[in-house]
Amino acid sequence: MLVSATEMLQKAKAGHYAVGQFNINNLEWTKAILTAAQECNSPVILGVSEGAGKYMGGYKTIVGMVNGMIEELGITVPVATHLDHGSYDACLKCVEAGFSSIMFDGSHYPIEENIAKTTELVKIAHDNNMSIEAEVGAIGGEEDGVIGRGECADPDECKMIADLGIDFLAAGIGNIHGVYPDNWEGLSFETLDAIQQKTGDMPLVLHGGTGIPDDMIKKAITLGVAKINVNTECQIVFTEATRKYFEEGKDKVGKGFDPRKVLKPGYEAIIAKVKEKMELFGSVGKA
Repeated sequence: MLVSATEMLQKAKAGHYAVGQFNINNLEWTKAILTAAQECNSPVILGVSEGAGKYMGGYKTIVGMVNGMIEELGITVPVATHLDHGSYDACLKCVEAGFSSIMFDGSHYPIEENIAKTTELVKIAHDNNMSIEAEVGAIGGEEDGVIGRGECADPDECKMIADLGIDFLAAGIGNIHGVYPDNWEGLSFETLDAIQQKTGDMPLVLHGGTGIPDDMIKKAITLGVAKINVNTECQIVFTEATRKYFEEGKDKVGKGFDPRKVLKPGYEAIIAKVKEKMELFGSVGKA
């Protein structure tokens, strides 16, 4: 059964570990992440971007698939389906589809409008027993057309948004989506610390988890980060494993062209990567 992410993240913040949000792109991805979470006895958040939602045939399709897998695979760890960087309209669609969590990304609006829209969605989400994440300060890189430069959020604005009743907050601290450029300056722990001082027990979210050095990830967790989003890294290992399958000519041997065989190495690579991240984030055994 899907659960909201609120309780798992409050426990993570109190216990000084983080829960991974791993974005899903198809059936293999979903099954791999759920399997890894069960084997690690770790709570998990399945992230769905608006683009991935369209690709997989809509939000109701995703909820049906995830609920079916939880039951058929005997998944007992807490699982949330979470809209990643949602527009106002996409948030409403996910409420209707039966998601257990949404993220409203109003970071590109003026702060007053971000506050107004977030306030409205907080009420709708909580009326439906869902958790809601909001964002302050654009996260760098490109995420479904929203582009930021690895900016740092204003701690006072973070407090304004946190006070609206959201369940967890994504704040820009110099992190970016996708692969980090060579000239990246690293995370601003000063900003993170200032935000945590203003927002107290609120679990904080680190977007763009791919490519941040392990020691920085661990330090961010000590400063209140309780949710870390990973997507690019899983995509990279999936593609590498799939490429290798073709380079080794395995698709030409016997029934090697069967898509289930073609996708298996990539599927296994995702399981290994997710387990590695759960170890790093400290969520293993915390379900």
